[in-house]
Amino acid sequence: MVEQVVPAVGPGDTPPADTAARERAALAAVARTTLDGNWEHDHTVPSRTLYPHQWSWDSAFIAIGWAHLRPERAWAELTSLFDAQWRDGRVPHIVFNPVVADDAYFPGPAFWATTSVAGTPRTVTSGLVQPPVHALAAWHAYRRAPSEPARAALGRLYPRLVAQQHYLSNHRDVGGAGLASIVHPWESGLDNSPAWDEPLAAVPAEAAVLRAYRRRDIVHAAAAHRPTDLDYARYVAIVTAYRAAGYRDEQLADRHPFLVECPLFNAAMGAAESALAHIAQEIGADPGPHRQRAAAITTALVDRLYDPTTGTFHARDLRTGRLTPARTVLGLTPLILPDLPTAQVEAILVEAGSPRFGLAARMTRPLPSHDRTAVDFEPLRYWRGPSWMNINWLVRYGLLTHGHPRLAAGLGASMIELAATAGCHEYFHPDTGAGLGSPAFSWTAALLLDLLAEM
Repeated sequence: MVEQVVPAVGPGDTPPADTAARERAALAAVARTTLDGNWEHDHTVPSRTLYPHQWSWDSAFIAIGWAHLRPERAWAELTSLFDAQWRDGRVPHIVFNPVVADDAYFPGPAFWATTSVAGTPRTVTSGLVQPPVHALAAWHAYRRAPSEPARAALGRLYPRLVAQQHYLSNHRDVGGAGLASIVHPWESGLDNSPAWDEPLAAVPAEAAVLRAYRRRDIVHAAAAHRPTDLDYARYVAIVTAYRAAGYRDEQLADRHPFLVECPLFNAAMGAAESALAHIAQEIGADPGPHRQRAAAITTALVDRLYDPTTGTFHARDLRTGRLTPARTVLGLTPLILPDLPTAQVEAILVEAGSPRFGLAARMTRPLPSHDRTAVDFEPLRYWRGPSWMNINWLVRYGLLTHGHPRLAAGLGASMIELAATAGCHEYFHPDTGAGLGSPAFSWTAALLLDLLAEM
């Protein structure tokens, strides 16, 4: 567990070349130690404290880091996750390790009760999904370390990635416009983002319901940094409703209490199709259908979730039909779509460079997860202000995709400074850069390695 790992270099400083090289080497060593320490025979746990199982989008980001160290682990990471894929194509957001005690994480395996559901794997999983960043990660991992074994692994993974996309486009298009709906805030990855406040407030629940459970997150982190008990009660109520229906997606519009089209989730789905086109071409499959679907998702995302009044992307609550008002980092993530129209790219850059987010070629503060000028900005609370390495990586990737290397360099320098100052924490204070959440966090380490390798 490492806190202060190397002397921090400010965003305006330029250290001597030999000093910079030593600092990068020290950071890479911390990242390697973190990943090695979190490795579990065929996958990597996000952290040894709060997250003792396998998480879906964590494994995608982690695979990118392993490609720089031990490529065979990158493919084992993704393969072990997709070994838990359901028959309908969904990739569960948690794959539970059977040797870990049921009460080590809440909600644990018994709460999800997925083994009694038809079409589920032998291992216990959750019934939710997370943003489909896996095809993008697989393509990145392959490009980082191309080889014949890697190409073979990519070929074996390809039909599973296609099945994942098929599930989202065929089972989750509740709005009928070509976008996938999330059925729980946890599916967004940004669990308690202000983007979900309005749709979540309509879910009936009382904080007292949590008396029947024991939250493990506030054992390892300060309660002031985590979702409130009322939020958790609503999370439990939504899962309970989905579980009661056998995790089926038919007629969600008629019965499910939370249905939202998320900008990041759908941008990831579109970027996945673009990545699948590259993968298909590499393994001798037809890339054409993937390119067509990528273009269709991009068009639907702009039509459904872009607000010309605010100049950014918002989540759409399908219960009310309205865009949610919060201006969060979700609105920047459609940059990962290679075919995003120029008008929307330019609008995102204006939003990102505003005082709300502060993206610049020389950044003075980390990129926050929520509008730092908003009255409900909380610099310490999970996804309501803090800076996260995986979101920063996606935004940086989008900047490079659309030809903005100076802004990407500024964001990259900010990311490195976070790790240099605080180590591989789960997330970071958006003003001071102090480490928050779990220490020795895997995706922070993995994406730091990827960033350092690019340098």
